Amino acid sequence: MANERTPLAVLIELSQTRVDEAGRLLAELGTQRRQAQDQLDTLDGYRSDYTLRLQLSTQGGLSASNYHNFRRFIATLDEAISQQNKIIAQIDTHLDAGRQRWTAEKRRLGSYEALQARQDRQARYREQRLEQRVSDELSAGLHRRARRAH
Repeated sequence: MANERTPLAVLIELSQTRVDEAGRLLAELGTQRRQAQDQLDTLDGYRSDYTLRLQLSTQGGLSASNYHNFRRFIATLDEAISQQNKIIAQIDTHLDAGRQRWTAEKRRLGSYEALQARQDRQARYREQRLEQRVSDELSAGLHRRARRAH
């Protein structure tokens, strides 16, 4: 009987697989989030650098064409930063959903494990009662035989 897979054992195994998969997805999303944040930080750094360059260049004299090119490049960086913020917000939404999924799967697994523990306790109790009954019957039989012998 110990080698048989009970329906509850199958549910626990499937649930553990779902918990593992949800955890793997959550880890992937975390990696994506860090990479997206790194890209945003890089873009912010470029923007700060080019804004400073523009300020320094305007102090030393800058042609209208070069000024326009600086402003256009900074506007392009602003657009890229905006897009990157949207990507991060989207990943954050997926992360929240992933956390909720992992938590739900973990809770379900815990419920199945609690049921399994309860079934195991009940089975041990039934075994103990059966062993006690057999022991009591053996003792009673020995006692009866001993009384008959005297």
